[in-house]
Amino acid sequence: MAVIDKFLGKTVEIPEDRRYDTKQNLWGKKVDQTILFGLTQPALVLLGGVKDLDWLLEEGQLVQPGESAAFAITGKILYIDTPVAGTIHYNTIARKNPAVVGNDPYGEGWLFMVLRDSDIDQAYQILVTAAQYVESLRTSEGFKNPEGIKGGVSGICKAVYSGIGQQKI
Repeated sequence: MAVIDKFLGKTVEIPEDRRYDTKQNLWGKKVDQTILFGLTQPALVLLGGVKDLDWLLEEGQLVQPGESAAFAITGKILYIDTPVAGTIHYNTIARKNPAVVGNDPYGEGWLFMVLRDSDIDQAYQILVTAAQYVESLRTSEGFKNPEGIKGGVSGICKAVYSGIGQQKI
């Protein structure tokens, strides 16, 4: 298990028993002929958690890589794309209770699975290792602001945040 002690003021884990989509900040875990997908802990920290979740495709629909499969309301609006092709199946528990995504992101909080007819190993290999995923996070706000300082760490952000705090309204 890779652990980042200070990532936007939080400790986050990245399990090494799965692979990662750096574009979507998704983890993928191969189980038989399916790949389960969910949001990573670093993604959830950066997004501020998941407040609501909805599916954009029909259960059992064929999907292509890059097709939007889920819609999440976080601190932002987030469209989540499928990294691989296959037949999509959703986690109904996560939709009914979006808090499970943040409470157990690498377990019960998975979002969807893609069933592959063939070449599951080839599809799985397009995802990166845990070490490569950690490396991709080095340019994120989480690494740039390890203490989680409000207002960010850039000079402009600090100036704006400080100026807002000094206003008398």
